[in-house]
Amino acid sequence: MTRGLLRGTKGLVNRSPTAEVDARGIESPPDWGQANLDRFARRAISFASALLTAACLAPADAPSTGAGDSVGVNPDRVAVAINDSIRLHLKIWHGTTYAQRTAGVRWFVSDSTVAVIDSVGLLTGKRGGTALVTAITDGTAAYAQVTVAPAILAGAGDIADCSSPGDQATAALLDGVGGIVFTAGDNAYPFGTADQFATCYGPSWGRHKSRTRPAPGNHEYMTPGAAGYFGYFGEAAGDPALGYYSYDLASWHIVVINSSVDVTPGSLQEQWLRADLASHPTRCTLAYWHYPRFSSGLSANYSVMQGIWQALYDAGAEVVISAHDHDYERFAPQTPSGLPDSVRGIREFVVGTGGKSLVNFDRLRRNSEVRDNSTFGVLLLRLYDDRYEWEFMPTQAGGFTDAGGDTCH
Repeated sequence: MTRGLLRGTKGLVNRSPTAEVDARGIESPPDWGQANLDRFARRAISFASALLTAACLAPADAPSTGAGDSVGVNPDRVAVAINDSIRLHLKIWHGTTYAQRTAGVRWFVSDSTVAVIDSVGLLTGKRGGTALVTAITDGTAAYAQVTVAPAILAGAGDIADCSSPGDQATAALLDGVGGIVFTAGDNAYPFGTADQFATCYGPSWGRHKSRTRPAPGNHEYMTPGAAGYFGYFGEAAGDPALGYYSYDLASWHIVVINSSVDVTPGSLQEQWLRADLASHPTRCTLAYWHYPRFSSGLSANYSVMQGIWQALYDAGAEVVISAHDHDYERFAPQTPSGLPDSVRGIREFVVGTGGKSLVNFDRLRRNSEVRDNSTFGVLLLRLYDDRYEWEFMPTQAGGFTDAGGDTCH
């Protein structure tokens, strides 16, 4: 987009009795709806005789559907990057229990130019777009919605505490999301020790460790030198003496800031950031760290982060993600001092909903567009060459959601 033109926010969606309506208008999200499901079901059932034959050839010990049973694809909503893969499963529910079935299942994708799926449910993204996956067994169909984007980034902060099951629920959401997982700090409570990473974080978010690019929080530094954090994540966390680093994700440049060390203007980290941004003059840039520059939560605005925001603003960055306050909040694009700026401003998401706990808000901050503290969840970002789309995915069935999109500077 030509610099100087107003950037619109399109497709804003927010479904919550507590959420506020954006001043630029809210429209309902795309809904697959029963009509679409019926349409794809009719297409799939046109293969009925072949599929029923295949189902009958299933091994005798394979779980089968019976009266009162239901089938479902898990996960039933999938986000995957181009050339990335994710495994889908068919589950047969018997009341409150289920059995997973592999034999006698046929998989289809409504648009094979968007994604393809093999005989065991391995789905691979081919190009940006949406499609419907259909799985059929014993003549019964189940479905999953699929979105493919050039790059996927998903995660949250304030994550794992052995006394809370919240991180297990948010990790389950990530099971249906491909791409890179980010953490926005306070990954393992209460002290970020090696044992707490192994026993609290490991059993949940740990299964996504190989694709995680973490950021540290203040709880990591309750262990001297954040040794538990750096020991757990290894090279993925950057130099332990620094704790900040950057990487490229498709056409986007991603910066990870360590908000628990010096971030003031002229600091080593701020100087590194400016040099890093100058050497990566991409159109679209995103940064994440722990302490929020702006927040309506109990911790309020962290003015100490203004110098980092200024460096990102000067370089034309699009998005900042933070945590620390245990809630979800989305801000309109704004300047380092908090003035609204729809042309060059940076949009901030506070996503302290990783599973530790949820906390009340303090007072409404300027430019805050949406807030919620009713459910754990993760922020999903679909990244394109010149734009991005966001979606807050709740762990609570039928809970708060927030979605929309914007263009890069």
